[in-house]
Amino acid sequence: MAEHTSSSITIEAAPAEVMGVISDFARYPEWTGEVKEAEVVSTDDLGRAEQVRLLLDAGAIRDEHTLAYDWVDENEVHWSLVKSQMLRSLDGSYRLHPLAGGDRTEVTYQLTVDVKIPMLGMIKRKAEKVIIDRALDGLKKRVEALGT
Repeated sequence: MAEHTSSSITIEAAPAEVMGVISDFARYPEWTGEVKEAEVVSTDDLGRAEQVRLLLDAGAIRDEHTLAYDWVDENEVHWSLVKSQMLRSLDGSYRLHPLAGGDRTEVTYQLTVDVKIPMLGMIKRKAEKVIIDRALDGLKKRVEALGT
């Protein structure tokens, strides 16, 4: 089984507010930093994104990839890579856990990345950690700003 990296953060908002930001792909360029374009390619019967095309620009790394999303329930979503120029695989998830009677949310982000170019495992884990930390920080700032 592939190694993964995960991290958690607490956000001062209810899980539904957090998932609302996570599922609003059109607004990702406003708060994620690296995502320059996001387009929902297909949706499920409930109107949730099934496939999303993302254009990333992280300085030295530019890539366009498509992810498939699996909405486990109202507090969990998983994704996996459909196609990419630079990545062999990209599997991740957000899991939301209500805290303080549902007024706060612990968000756990798990990620496994495999690139097409050779890379040492420890460098790959460090890159995953940077991606996760930036995503969680951006998510926290976005959700809490919307609540003020």
